Amino acid sequence: MSDHFDLIVLGAGSGGLAAAKRAASYGARVAIVEGDRVGGTCVIRGCVPKKLLVYGSSYRHLLADATSYGWEVGDVRLDASRLLANVRTEVDRLNTLHIGFLEKAGVELVRGWGRFSSATSVVVTGADGNERELQGQRILIAVGGRPQRPEIPGAELGWLSDDMFELESLPERVVVVGAGFIACEFAGILNGLGVQVTQLVRGDHLLRGFDREASEAVRAGMEADGIEIRFAHSPAAITGQCAPGELSVTTQSGESIACGGVLLATGRKPFLKGLNLEAAGVAVEGSRIPVNADQRTNVPSIYAVGDVTDRINLTPVAVDEGRAFADTEFGHKPRQVDHSLVACAVFSQPELASVGLTEEQAIARCGADGIKLHRARFRPMSQALPARDPKVLLKLIVDTATNKVLGCHMVGEHAAEIIQMAAIAIGMGATKADFDRTMALHPSVAEEFVTMPN
Repeated sequence: MSDHFDLIVLGAGSGGLAAAKRAASYGARVAIVEGDRVGGTCVIRGCVPKKLLVYGSSYRHLLADATSYGWEVGDVRLDASRLLANVRTEVDRLNTLHIGFLEKAGVELVRGWGRFSSATSVVVTGADGNERELQGQRILIAVGGRPQRPEIPGAELGWLSDDMFELESLPERVVVVGAGFIACEFAGILNGLGVQVTQLVRGDHLLRGFDREASEAVRAGMEADGIEIRFAHSPAAITGQCAPGELSVTTQSGESIACGGVLLATGRKPFLKGLNLEAAGVAVEGSRIPVNADQRTNVPSIYAVGDVTDRINLTPVAVDEGRAFADTEFGHKPRQVDHSLVACAVFSQPELASVGLTEEQAIARCGADGIKLHRARFRPMSQALPARDPKVLLKLIVDTATNKVLGCHMVGEHAAEIIQMAAIAIGMGATKADFDRTMALHPSVAEEFVTMPN
């Protein structure tokens, strides 16, 4: 077996898989190196299993609302252990599926952890300790990121987001530390599965970087659903015994919170450990690998995509970066990824999705007098009979000089599905007039985006 390849990909996550398969489709000889399961963070311990848990937890509301629609469901009991086991089974299925996709594409999967030995070679150490050196004309770094623990006493007693998918059961009470999308999503999941949740937030609001009004709508919905959110609170230490689930979180104010588990959702960093980048001469900026618009590092033969570059850490971005790299380098179809307009979603409960500028960003760019806000807040029809909140929020941000829609934000059921379609229009430069002359689809939540008064 030859160990010389046109492309060596380090990491079989979303970006690495996309690049490897696309390059192979152009006739390149490709090897992909992975020491863990195939699929990466998104498939194995991120987007996919998390969304399944979101679906599972949302049945609490569906069952509670059923009576108002005439359904008598009787006594209902949650078996969280079964849900967690079923999610792991689905992840295993997807892992096997992605391995099959690589085989079908003609990509060689090399099991083990890779490290650079030069700018054109990688040494892979397998689980049995055996080593294999691969030579590559080009090498793509796509190893992603890893969750980080805060530097506090007892941090090792807490869970990271990866650990949540390996739980066999759930405790009665969990403290979630963090204000980002992972913290908010798991707070909603746990709450929906009957766990008492206290969320500690260092700052004064959730979801930094998202539209402030939209993040406030998420906060209101989470609190109305029974999640206790404490702002200006940070953990100072975790004590107790992890195995029996008897833990205590001491905050910086000296308060002690007893719980059965602590989720530390306090950020992620690129996973550079063990890559031996120095041997290849790859430059590192802080904890990330900087690249140019063609995904190239400072070394001409080495590229990087996805979270390891720490730009926009989203699965679809990593996939497109991987494919753009392969199109350019192996398909003779040069293209670069446009990072300026990326739709994103938080699968919190309520759900948030957005594309384009936030109100704060739009004011910074155009001035407060240079934009006009259009919003709608109402109880969706799905909640008319249960008469339950939270209300949905739909928001358009328009440039008064050009009438172009600069941002589109939504908080509520199916927000991500609706914003995905809005992203097409905004990407094409749609104006408020374009939205206005679009015929409404009635009755729907989305129609509010095309019926907002001027």
